[in-house]
Amino acid sequence: HGGRIFMKIRNILSLGVFEAHGLMVSVAGSKIPTRHARSCGWQTRHDMTVELNNPDYTSGVAAFEAKNFSMAMQFLYPLAEAGDADAQHRVAIMCQNGLGVVRNDERALQMMQAAAEQGHAIAQHGLGFMYLEGECVEKDPAMAAEWFRKAADQGLAGSITTLAMMYEEGNGVEKDPEEARRLYAAAGFDL
Repeated sequence: HGGRIFMKIRNILSLGVFEAHGLMVSVAGSKIPTRHARSCGWQTRHDMTVELNNPDYTSGVAAFEAKNFSMAMQFLYPLAEAGDADAQHRVAIMCQNGLGVVRNDERALQMMQAAAEQGHAIAQHGLGFMYLEGECVEKDPAMAAEWFRKAADQGLAGSITTLAMMYEEGNGVEKDPEEARRLYAAAGFDL
């Protein structure tokens, strides 16, 4: 059953596209309760009060959520270059997927890593997947596990679950079924 859960979580969290709508959060097109999103460690727009005070950030996020990626890049790229972790994460997604710009693996990795190094949990998760899948960077499951661990330490359920699967399979870490069970339980799965 772990494989199905893994794919759903990967599909939702690898993009990290989310926004708040009252009691529901839209994550990569899937609606989930806001309280569940927050319990997974995801931030919603309503939690980002400092960034909301920046009109360029607000306009960039609005354009990103409206899938107007060219305009989002115009607003968010200067903020990303100035060191804003959420802007870096969103720019990385656009560069990685060729959204509003020509696909640029090097820039995607640079921006995702910059956001991850600042402690942005979803960027840490995204960087973990880059290393796990060999996307934008050479495949390195051990490095992936390190980044998933950092996001998991912040309570990101998707990273905790991914780490559990890695321990279950011995992928990037030494196989450890007991640690896998502990992590699955920490992510809220009843085994």
